[in-house]
Amino acid sequence: MKIIIAGAGAVGTHLAKLLSREKQDIILMDDDEDRLSSMGTNFDLMAVTGSPTSIGALKDIGVNGAELFVAVTPDESRNITACMLATNLGAKKTLARIDNYEYLLPKNKEFFKTLGVDSLIYPEMLAAKEIVSSMRMSWVRQWWEFCGGTLILIGAKLREKAEILNIPLYELGGADTPYHVVAIKRGNETIIPRGDDVLKLHDIVYFTTTRKYIPYIRKIAGKENEADVQNVMIMGGSRIAVRTAQYVPDYMKVKIIESNIERCNRLTELLDDRVMIINGDGRDMDLLVEEGLKNTQAFVALTGNSETNILACLAAKRMGVSKTVAEVENIDYITMAESLDIGTVINKKMIAAGHIYQMMLDADVSNVKSLTFANADVAEFTVKAGSKITRHPIKDMGLPKGITIGGLVRQGEGLLVSGDTMILPGDHVVVFCLDMMIKKAEKYFS
Repeated sequence: MKIIIAGAGAVGTHLAKLLSREKQDIILMDDDEDRLSSMGTNFDLMAVTGSPTSIGALKDIGVNGAELFVAVTPDESRNITACMLATNLGAKKTLARIDNYEYLLPKNKEFFKTLGVDSLIYPEMLAAKEIVSSMRMSWVRQWWEFCGGTLILIGAKLREKAEILNIPLYELGGADTPYHVVAIKRGNETIIPRGDDVLKLHDIVYFTTTRKYIPYIRKIAGKENEADVQNVMIMGGSRIAVRTAQYVPDYMKVKIIESNIERCNRLTELLDDRVMIINGDGRDMDLLVEEGLKNTQAFVALTGNSETNILACLAAKRMGVSKTVAEVENIDYITMAESLDIGTVINKKMIAAGHIYQMMLDADVSNVKSLTFANADVAEFTVKAGSKITRHPIKDMGLPKGITIGGLVRQGEGLLVSGDTMILPGDHVVVFCLDMMIKKAEKYFS
């Protein structure tokens, strides 16, 4: 598949690296030669200096033969213009990165399609939604809902109080078990478990379950005594911080600490009165304590510096804050952040890449997400009539090692699966894959 990525910033380079591993025909273009300097030699892709809004430059790189054109420069207008030109010149699918929420409203979707922009992505909004989801349940590391919450994925770290430690999964599992363990992160290793695997202390365990069994998962994971979030403190007044403050439930009280007075003034215009804006240095522990850090259940670090965010969350943990969230854009730091036990990690590059990745797949995929701590992805497939996955019970499908089915939604009802489950056309199936195996899983659904 020929894929052109316009914009060699954080999202563009991460996506290019990800896709180049899959032996796709990748062209990364940017008008800044310095940004491209290391990409062409270190990865299996073509780096081209040129403007994505130049018709001549797009023709030169063969945009008419591109199955997917992705515009992820920092300039929203430029991305939209580039997609319009790419479509007009023959690109089959286009996607533009934006930073205007209004463009995502359903009433505007068809309008952008008529312009030649098939899909829009707002990474900061997606990141904010993940932060809020993780805060709704203070005891989880990651929380995702499928099919409107009919089926739920919970990532939780097992502590000493967990009831399911050191027991083989085949002993925990049975026909009546209201959850399915779909992935385990242990140290630097990600495991798609089999029946004889056991859950160990400090594992991050990913469960699929239905909404009514969430309290049960909380109990067996030993998390019943963890405080629910009422007060939230956000360090850094970024766009993600604004969206996070707008998305939190009404019962949560939010304070944003921002060092730049002009940005503080802008935040007071963007946010309503229930959000308190404080001008100050979020690294100043005396200030944080004065502003109520000890009575805060969630501390969210969203500055532009990964190291600052990690250290701030560490300090907040030591002050007794139960839930911490750090934006860590340096992917090399994510494993370190987990080893320091800082809580939930947000990386908007990974969030955006998962969203873009689903456009490459031939099967009907409505959701692709990367597990931040684990080298694994989760995808939500809609099963087509006649697809391979419908021919035999799951146990007889011969799914490759590293791929497991976490559950399905049938006629609006969330169901967990066993080896005897037959998957039917129209089912929405949640599939877990070790890193870069989604294309293998796709063959069973297309």
